[in-house]
Amino acid sequence: MSRVGKSPITLLQGAEVAIKGDVITVKGPLGTISQPANKLVSLTNESGTLKLAPTDASREANAMSGTMRALVANMVQGVTKGFERKLTLVGVGYRAQAQGDKLNLSLGFSHPVVHQMPEGVKAETPSQTEIVIKGIDKQKVGQTAAEVRGYRPPEPYKGKGVRYSDEVVILKETKKK
Repeated sequence: MSRVGKSPITLLQGAEVAIKGDVITVKGPLGTISQPANKLVSLTNESGTLKLAPTDASREANAMSGTMRALVANMVQGVTKGFERKLTLVGVGYRAQAQGDKLNLSLGFSHPVVHQMPEGVKAETPSQTEIVIKGIDKQKVGQTAAEVRGYRPPEPYKGKGVRYSDEVVILKETKKK
């Protein structure tokens, strides 16, 4: 059996799990998130701990038990603590400004870049060169951060562009005569 799938999920304070048919719904102080359940995995709620087990002994059921355990654990963490990704703008004149559900970026192009935030994801700009993307869905937060970074990824010679705050950009040496 999957080693990840064996470990139980402890429900953090304020989180409630409802299993209706083939949909798992987790409700918490930050919001509600749903995920379709896999038929190869059974989920049981035992007084504040969730246990997942494969329904049969197949390899696929074993693999899916670990996958579903990770997804449900991320759902519980998302509705209680939330997820965030920090981006940094490096370059002269590179700026970001959050306006409602839009993120205005000035990235050295001849036009401003406006990124529409998906539902359930918020962007904050503590300074002009920092962006904090927050939400309860780990996948949406990561995908939105990747899309914003994709407008101007860090280039290898000067390191200018949009990068994750913990990203290390290895600079290349310029060509010598």
